[in-house]
Formats: sequence, C-alpha cells, structure tokens
Amino acid sequence: MKNILVTGGNGQLGQSLQKIANAWPQFNLIFTDYQELDITNADALTAYFSEHEIDACINCAAYTAVDKAEEEEDKAFQLNFQGVLFLAEICAQRNAQLLHISTDYVFSGKQNVPYTEENDTDPQSIYGASKVRGEAAAMGYNPNTIVLRTSWLYSEYAVNFVKRMRELMQEKPELNVVFDQTGTPTYAGDLAQTILEILQYRTSNPDAAIGGIYHYSNEGVTSWYDFAIAIKEMTGAAIPVYPITSDKFKTAAKRPAYSVLNKEKIKNTFGITVPYWRDSLAMCLKNM
Repeated sequence: MKNILVTGGNGQLGQSLQKIANAWPQFNLIFTDYQELDITNADALTAYFSEHEIDACINCAAYTAVDKAEEEEDKAFQLNFQGVLFLAEICAQRNAQLLHISTDYVFSGKQNVPYTEENDTDPQSIYGASKVRGEAAAMGYNPNTIVLRTSWLYSEYAVNFVKRMRELMQEKPELNVVFDQTGTPTYAGDLAQTILEILQYRTSNPDAAIGGIYHYSNEGVTSWYDFAIAIKEMTGAAIPVYPITSDKFKTAAKRPAYSVLNKEKIKNTFGITVPYWRDSLAMCLKNM
C-alpha cells in the first residue's frame, strides 16, 4: 500500500491528515477536494484511480450541514450515499482498501449506555439517514471496507464547536449552551493518527479480516455545556456560560440526546490508544 487518496482533503479531517503526512513517509497521501475530484462522478473516479494507481482511499468527503440537509435531502444523499457507493465499487474493482468516515448521527440517541457497532441504527435526521445509507452501500458492495464512526469532531481547521465557542466568548456578553445532549468530543488530530495506524496495520497484516464498522471518539463523556465550560476554563475567558435544554435551542434537525460510542472493538483489533477528551482539547487549543 503506497498511494492513498484522501477525498475531502480541505475539511477538518483532511487538513489534520495533511498536518501529519510527513511523519508517515511510507504512505503517499494524495489530497483532493471536490474541485479536483467529484466522488459522485463514477467516470471521474475511474479515471483518477487509473491515473494515480490508488492503493487505498480515506473518504473524508461528506455533506455535513446537518440542519441544511433537512431542506437539501437530494444533495445529502448524493454525496453521503451515491458518492460512497461509487467509491466502494471502484475500490472493490481495484482491490484498494476503502476507509470511510461516518457519524454518531446514525443512532437515535435514545439509549443510555455507550453504543456498540452491533446496535441497530435509527437516524432521526436526513443527515443521519444519508450516512446510514452510505455505510450500507460501502459494506454491501465491498465487505473489506473499514467504516469509522466518530462524534463531535473539532480541530484547528474549518468550522467547528471549539473554534466557534472561542470566537463567541470574545464577542458575546453571555452564552447559553445545551446540557441535555451527551456524547464525546473527538479531536480530528487524534482521528487522523488513528486512521494511518489502521492503514499501517493493514499493510503489515494484508490477509487479516478487518473489514467492518468501528467506533472512534476520544475517551470520556460530557455534555455540550460542559464542553463549553472546559473551553472557557482553558482559554481563560470571563464570559458567563449558562446551561439550557434542547427545546430552548431550536434546530431544523434533531440531534441524538445520547451518542457515546463504545470503542472496545477498535482498541482490541488495532491496539489503538485513545486519549481523554480534555487532554486532546488542551492540545488543540495549544495548536490554535
């Protein structure tokens, strides 16, 4: 495995992979975004894979505008389902490893213990439904696909909760943040490192049967409110932050009330060490 295509290369995870690429000289990471490669165009994918002799693909491309997806269902499904189907097809044809990124939004959020990979999906939003279809397409067409579900992704890059909170804490007199949605933040830098460790495992164990769905987030459990309080404490902001219930903060798409992911499978399969969410938040803020 040498030439690894990274779709969605300008997003949070794509930029996080770019940051650490030099530390993995055994891999030639080829970064594209939709301007260079439209994954919903099967002919373009076929031509690109042939020209660049792609050995693996990390699919970071996705429609992630959760609320907007409620109005743009076709666009969400085109990218999160149809594009994934085309990638799974071309990777299967060329015996290339596909590693596809999914989300905690595939679950209803009605559970009160961490979700395992075996739990039934029950998305409550168009975005979540489109990601479920993408998972099914990837695994159904190519059982060797590795699907990584993650949650509450943030980084130094693009638009995310941590960057937005830092900005608002400088601009607003006070903030209200929901406290009745529980999950685990995921630092994109940690997820990027984990992805390359998995691909290195695949390289070292080419015959291992590791295709399937895996969960990855940082360790620990928190609410959006407590996440905001941690950002406030670590940045030294003086702004008051108040907890509110979700019904006081209306959104077009319904969020899972509980989306903690059980990570035993990924740790046991690949020997992955998962950092605690507060430690990773501190690292991200230091890097900003």
